[in-house]
Amino acid sequence: MLWVKAFHIVFVASWFAGLFYLPRIFVNLALVPPGSEAERARLLLMARKLLRFTTLLAVPAIGLGAWLWLGYGIGRGPGNGWMHAKLFIVALVLGYHHACGALLRKLEAGTLQRSHVWFRWFNEIPVLMLTAIVVLVVVKPF
Repeated sequence: MLWVKAFHIVFVASWFAGLFYLPRIFVNLALVPPGSEAERARLLLMARKLLRFTTLLAVPAIGLGAWLWLGYGIGRGPGNGWMHAKLFIVALVLGYHHACGALLRKLEAGTLQRSHVWFRWFNEIPVLMLTAIVVLVVVKPF
């Protein structure tokens, strides 16, 4: 079980690293001056590759987490309300990940007009979700 838990943590940390950096690329895309097509193309390529890699990291993170929950019974049974809250936040993380993909498609199509400030705030969301997950898992408040 400890091996599964260790690799779950590694893949979650790696997945979140991608979720932290991808919106940062969006900030830079919002700052690209009109006519800087080479810079825009380079940032879009970086974002596409990072989203693909981040998605690949999410799969084992979720699979290993499911193995810990369903296979080893971590968080199951009475007195484990923290796990329900954690799973809810994980669902929000998946939604955020999906939203990043949707934003990237709109940025590629040139149909998204958000400011760099909006993307900077959007970039803080995974930090809050990761903080909540870690507190729930470590403190187990309910």
